[in-house]
Amino acid sequence: MVRRLQLWWTRSPWNDAVILAASVVVIVATWIFIAVAEEVHEGEHLPLENQIMHAFRTGDPPHPIGPPWLADVARDVTALGSVAVLSGIVALAAGYLLLSGRRAAALFVLVASLGGLGINHTLKHTFDRERPELELRLVQIDSFSFPSGHAMSSATIYLTLAVLLTRLTSHRSRKTYIVGSAILLTFLVGFSRVFLGVHYPSDVLAGWAAGTAWAQLCWMTAHFLGRRRLARVESAPAAGAS
Repeated sequence: MVRRLQLWWTRSPWNDAVILAASVVVIVATWIFIAVAEEVHEGEHLPLENQIMHAFRTGDPPHPIGPPWLADVARDVTALGSVAVLSGIVALAAGYLLLSGRRAAALFVLVASLGGLGINHTLKHTFDRERPELELRLVQIDSFSFPSGHAMSSATIYLTLAVLLTRLTSHRSRKTYIVGSAILLTFLVGFSRVFLGVHYPSDVLAGWAAGTAWAQLCWMTAHFLGRRRLARVESAPAAGAS
């Protein structure tokens, strides 16, 4: 019994600085989402957000600030967070993992992606927030606004894939580059939604927070289950010897 407890603590996910850091990320991201959601429910932030939205427009009727090609770039960038593009990325990644015999990793990617999509759909219909005024929108879309599906999905999927890729290298600089790239993509997608006038900044911030929390929670669960499986395998010989 003592041997099993020692093995459990040695393999326990809580005896791991990375897990503790991930736990802090989940708590902070969840707190940010709740704080933003409360403000959205009260509606007190809207005047400031309208000012931010109009800061990206000029003239009458309003048109995007900056050179004409900037709006086209924003449309291209925002596609990186679309359901079509992200679904393709997830399908390709899961297919590769299955062909590599990594069924657990493939399941992890699918659960994180589909779960995040379901959570976002539920949250949108819970808050029923209308999108910014029509004259600000450079893309026509009629679904609810809060939280941003593009921001949440990109945070969930890009961070999930980044976690998997970091397992392929032991170099800290490479791990930092991979995670940093995922964060950059997520930021650009979210920013493009505000620039295109289809989301308020709070929609994007809440989407980032919810996506990050969900991605980290999925990874922690997968890590915990993997450590428990390893502990059972290592404790089996010890139990047989006794």
